[in-house]
Amino acid sequence: MKFTYRPKGVCSQLMEIETEDGKIKHLSVQGGCSGNLQGISALVVGMDVEEAIRRMEGIRCGYKSTSCPDQLAQALKLSLAAGK
Repeated sequence: MKFTYRPKGVCSQLMEIETEDGKIKHLSVQGGCSGNLQGISALVVGMDVEEAIRRMEGIRCGYKSTSCPDQLAQALKLSLAAGK
């Protein structure tokens, strides 16, 4: 399943995510900290969606109540809900 997500409260502007058989197949993020988000993308490809959510949900960026990893977790949770 391919889907896009517009993060809220962070520097990144758009996440394009592709999942297949419960695993993350592709992640591309526009905006935000390029090197960090490329690193996160490389790390999560092949990871179980639920494991990625477990690891990233609740991470904060400085004084913000969320972060790009947390927003990715929120996007993945929405994709799980939409797939059911």
